Amino acid sequence: MDVRRRRQEASFGEIHFGNARLGDARRTRRLVKTADLLMEHPGGTLPQKLTQWSDLIGLYRLLSTETVTHQAVMQSHCERTLQLAGRSGEVVLFIHDSTELDYTQVPALAGQLGQIGNGGGRGYVCHNTLVVTAEREVLGLANQTLHRRRTVPRGETPTQKREHPQRESLLWPGACEAMKGSPPAGCTWVDIADRGADTFEFLQFLHEQGRRYVIRSARDRRLAGEDHVACDRIHQMLHAYTRDLPSLGEQTVAVPRQQRGKRKAGRDARTARVRISAGAVSIRLPDFARGHCDAQTLDLWVVHVREIAPPAGAEPLEWVLLTNLATETLGQAIERVEWYRCRPIIEELHKGMKTGCGVESMQFEHADRLEPAIGLLSVVAAVLLQLRQVARKPEATTTPATTLVPRLFVQVLGGWRYKQARDDLSVYEFAMALANLGGHLNRKGDGFPGWLTLWRGWQDLQLMVRGAEAIKCV
Repeated sequence: MDVRRRRQEASFGEIHFGNARLGDARRTRRLVKTADLLMEHPGGTLPQKLTQWSDLIGLYRLLSTETVTHQAVMQSHCERTLQLAGRSGEVVLFIHDSTELDYTQVPALAGQLGQIGNGGGRGYVCHNTLVVTAEREVLGLANQTLHRRRTVPRGETPTQKREHPQRESLLWPGACEAMKGSPPAGCTWVDIADRGADTFEFLQFLHEQGRRYVIRSARDRRLAGEDHVACDRIHQMLHAYTRDLPSLGEQTVAVPRQQRGKRKAGRDARTARVRISAGAVSIRLPDFARGHCDAQTLDLWVVHVREIAPPAGAEPLEWVLLTNLATETLGQAIERVEWYRCRPIIEELHKGMKTGCGVESMQFEHADRLEPAIGLLSVVAAVLLQLRQVARKPEATTTPATTLVPRLFVQVLGGWRYKQARDDLSVYEFAMALANLGGHLNRKGDGFPGWLTLWRGWQDLQLMVRGAEAIKCV
């Protein structure tokens, strides 16, 4: 390959961390180099990711510097994400969700972190804002907050809880406030969140800030207004009123597979026929509102989705979605539903952070060094997730894979799949070959490979690339 062309190609590290402001250009160069190495070998522990002693020590020294904070590491990538969101000229979704990061296995961190799980573990509540287009292309992370859940003392009053600055419910408005700027003309930004975001305080915040949203309802709220007061007592509640709204039409949706957990039943993937309805409602301020709420009522729209004929023994799919976007027609309702259906993408990000990049396997004994490393690996996971989503788009068959992954990776995978060293694979060809390496048979009826299959292929490809690098050194 032409050396001049290689120099002109910006690496992963340069693209996402080249503008990091760490107080010294040498620190930024070290961050960029480390990011490139982690992108090539994201799996395993840090010594497994950074096999050269000088690279590992270089990262440790970088993270020990006071100016290298979690925010400083994330800032360059987050700013780039917002720029991409502003240039798209289309609907862009800001998906908010939290996951727990467990570092109970590091005793030295016990007094530095917050409680997780049932209170016996120690770690972070990691609150992410992942930005995707309505076509499910991942643009990156717009914000990440590492929250330390506090231990609530006995006898603390509701007022004291509401006034405490570490209140967990503040993560939702805090994430929105951290993202400076507003969508440019012709671009629509929509906040998407699951039931954890359904608080009157957060809804009021979104209304006051003029932000558009689609949030799944978790709480059955009292309704206000003459239209609802005239109804019987049961239908003064949001969920009962919503279920009785007239149908706008029907649609077929794909129900993803859900693994069995401690608090939820398992579910096989299936296709569901759902009934969709929508209407305007006015919700009342709860009698015991959590957080700071000034408004007595909020005017919004509700979209109801319910499965018509679920399989025997299966719980019917049902969503009650809240939005401040007018939803009067079936087309508008389907659009809101499709936006919400993008929400599980952020769960794939969390899998990538934990299972793929091993973000919980790090053994730092100081939280101020652990946190920027979490941010660094989170960006790596987001970009790897981007590969999976981009491979689904029609243009994936013409987009060069080298725009997303290192050229050597493309050459090695091309050599394995096509028996010749090729660096001209498209994103789609690369993704399908990677899935094949991870156990996907690539048959037409198998569907598009999932995240874990691609990740298994990526881990095998790393070993193959290391072998190719070793041969070069012989």
